[in-house]
Amino acid sequence: MSAGEIASGFELTAATISHHLSALKKAEMVSETKVKNFVYYELNTTVFDDLLVWLAQFQSTAEREVTSIANRESY
Repeated sequence: MSAGEIASGFELTAATISHHLSALKKAEMVSETKVKNFVYYELNTTVFDDLLVWLAQFQSTAEREVTSIANRESY
């Protein structure tokens, strides 16, 4: 989407949208492509994929702990 298309979904100034897009770009969460007078932004889903993998390790650990506690209490 272009910055204008993104901005149309929010009640924020263009400067605020630009600031946030810049921060997201710096964090490599979005990429930009320039076409003539427009800049188009695209979500970098690999960042979110990495986040999901990272979060999944905690879910697995928590599940093992719950199972361990349940097993101890059943004796």
